[in-house]
Amino acid sequence: MSDNASTARHETSTRLYYETGDVDAFYDAVWGGEDIHVGIYDDPREEVAAASRRTVEHAANAVADLLGPDAVVLDLGAGYGGSSRVLAERFGCRVVALDLSEEHNRRHRAANARHGLDHLIDVVTGSLNHLPFEAGRFDVVWSLEVLCHVTDRGGALAEALRVLKPGGALVFSDIMVGETTPAEAVRPATSRLGVQRLATVSSYQEHLDRLAVKADFEDLTEHLATHYARLDQEVRGRTDQLREVISAAYLDSLLDNLPQWVDITGRGLLRWGLFHARRPERG
Repeated sequence: MSDNASTARHETSTRLYYETGDVDAFYDAVWGGEDIHVGIYDDPREEVAAASRRTVEHAANAVADLLGPDAVVLDLGAGYGGSSRVLAERFGCRVVALDLSEEHNRRHRAANARHGLDHLIDVVTGSLNHLPFEAGRFDVVWSLEVLCHVTDRGGALAEALRVLKPGGALVFSDIMVGETTPAEAVRPATSRLGVQRLATVSSYQEHLDRLAVKADFEDLTEHLATHYARLDQEVRGRTDQLREVISAAYLDSLLDNLPQWVDITGRGLLRWGLFHARRPERG
C-alpha cells in the first residue's frame, strides 16, 4: 500500500471513530464537550473540563505576543472548536479551524454562531498532510493532541511550517511515548483510539531540525497521571448516568481501557508537553 493510501485509510478510521455518537456523548458528559485535551491541574480533584481549558489558555499565553485583531491563526484538528473560540474571543483574531470530520465541523459552526463568534472563525474540512492554504498565510499554527493520530507527522509539520508566516509561531502539544519505553507496553491502551504508534520528544525535535526550525519543549508530563486518574474516576462514579447516553459496549470498553491509561501514566511510560517554535524571519 502506498504512503498516500495508508494515510488516507488511517484518516478515515480516525474520522469514523470520532464521529460516533458514543464518543460525542462521552466527551460531552465527562470532558465538557469544548476542550478535549489533557488538562493542566491545579488540584487533583478538579473538573476535567476546567483543567482542559487551562491547557488551552496556557498554550495561548505562549503565542500571545503574535495575537490580536490583525492576526490569523490556523487551528489544526480543531474538533468541537473550543480552542478556536478561546483564541477568537480573547484576542479578537481570525481563526481558520481545520478538522477531518465534517460532523465535528457542523457542530463547531453551530457553537460559533451561538457564541456570536462565527464572523471570526472559518471552519474547514481537510487533512493535516494536505493543507488547502497558500504559503505564509498564518501568524500562528496551533494544534493540541492531534498529531498522535497522524501517520506522517514529519509531513504534517512541514505543511504547518509552509503555511506559517516568517516570524510566525508553531505551537502544539501531544501525548508521546518515553524515549526508552517499548511500543508494546503502551499499545493496549492506545489501540482504542486507533493510534498506531506514538512519537517521542526527540522524534519531533528531529523533524523540526530537518525543517530548519528550533523548538522549545515544555514538559508537562506531571499532569498526565492526574488527568487519566480523573477520567477513570468520573466514568466509574457516573456509570449509571453514562449508561443513559452511551452504549453498553462503549462504556464497557472505557471501563476496561481507562485503567490501562492510569497504569501506564502512573508508571511514567508516556510524556506530554507543549512544543513552541518560531519560523525564522527572512534574511
